[in-house]
Amino acid sequence: MALSGAPPIVARAEAAAGRTCIVADEGTFSYAELLEASGRVAAALLDGRADLEGARVAFLAPPGWDYVAVQWGVWRAGGVAVPLAVSHPEAELEYVVRDADAEIVVAHPDLAAALRGVAERNGRRFLLAGEALAAEPAPLPGVDEERPALIIYTSGTTGRPKGVVSTHANLRAQVTTLVDAWGWTAEDRTLLVLPLHHVHGIVNVLCCALWSGAVCEILPRFDADETWRAIESGRLTLFMAVPTVYRRLIAAYDEADDERRARMVAGCRRMRLMVSGSAALPVQMLERWREISGHTLLERYGMTEIGMALSNPLEGERRPGSVGLPLPGVETRVVDDEGRPVPPGTPGDLEIRGPSVFHQYWRRPEATAESFRDGWFRTGDVAVVEDGYYRLLGRRSVDIIKTGGFKVSALEIEEVLREHPAIGECAVVGIDDEEWGERVCLAVEATGDLPPLPELQAWARQRLAPYKLPRDLRLVDSLPRNAMGKVVKPEVAKLFAR
Repeated sequence: MALSGAPPIVARAEAAAGRTCIVADEGTFSYAELLEASGRVAAALLDGRADLEGARVAFLAPPGWDYVAVQWGVWRAGGVAVPLAVSHPEAELEYVVRDADAEIVVAHPDLAAALRGVAERNGRRFLLAGEALAAEPAPLPGVDEERPALIIYTSGTTGRPKGVVSTHANLRAQVTTLVDAWGWTAEDRTLLVLPLHHVHGIVNVLCCALWSGAVCEILPRFDADETWRAIESGRLTLFMAVPTVYRRLIAAYDEADDERRARMVAGCRRMRLMVSGSAALPVQMLERWREISGHTLLERYGMTEIGMALSNPLEGERRPGSVGLPLPGVETRVVDDEGRPVPPGTPGDLEIRGPSVFHQYWRRPEATAESFRDGWFRTGDVAVVEDGYYRLLGRRSVDIIKTGGFKVSALEIEEVLREHPAIGECAVVGIDDEEWGERVCLAVEATGDLPPLPELQAWARQRLAPYKLPRDLRLVDSLPRNAMGKVVKPEVAKLFAR
């Protein structure tokens, strides 16, 4: 099979042709089968053309074999992959199809109903994944690394989602950085439980596994019992998830009998690495998971626009509450409002530079220009460097609260408040206030009898400066979260605005 000019991750698969790559509901598949299947998808997309020449292809498939074959097929046809979220309603799917100006829309048969209507209303070519997988092979174009490969839409917590465009070279940089830093090899076997419209699932798990010639087991959706069964089997070597997933795994462990708990612990201890990211990991959760699994979760920092930028080390100290050190090939700096680097220990804006940084926001030149300063990407996160390790203080827009003349970190307050025995999870936001500028407000998912605000303040006063104390309290059944389990602060703020 000639792979001359194929995208980098595809070209590497030829050397691993006889190895298993994907285990999913549809079956077990080798790298050779992935090359054949993605070649058929590419031929179907081309439909007689020589090259898609950067045409966007939006596709909707549950995590599994069809998803991977279609994604690779888009790349091999010279197209730009636009993965759609299986959790999104039809209106949001249509927004992405229209905004990306997708020329072709591909759907898994189980999810075709909504997407077929979107394609018809917008005059886009519609294709079922099964039809594409059955197409006759055809000659495929060469694909230069500098061509766009992927458009991932941001979560849209501060406005309508923007399409983040990454080239094949960007993806290569993102993947090889993590393969090097986290020691991926062809002997690894991972379990994918994360959504595949997000950089965490696409790059950190799926692409890293396939770049390395490793095995990626895929669950169509996260299920705590099924995840524990995979861990108990002892066949996994590494696992990556978000704090919400670890919280549910801990709850399932606590409900298990002693015999099963022993199997759970043994399965964890056979693994070499467990990673957490996409949201702040409470120190209490890190410590509880370490008690259960024997693993100190490796925390890292990244975002759609940059892939991963910071990581606690594979070997060496993993510092609780820290997102670690700059990854290989990634330049980082912390600056003041004028873009001047600040000394260690001083909070400032985190900026990133390097080959992993995205190409542009799709058809938003002004937003793209505003997101860079002298070639550095402005993450919007506030950080501080302590003994070389980076600690995040939160998003400049939602996690830095200006109250009583002080700048305080919502994440810091949350970390302290989680130590209270009645607080399971919480979110702190700043709400406009005539007296304070912004008042500190707290929303809580309780695990016990939550005391009234004055009693909670008295407890917190022993741990926090007076200006950091919550001034308002809401008890909620569950905090508003996005698909990755990250709390959506603007939605939390609405609880207090009312």
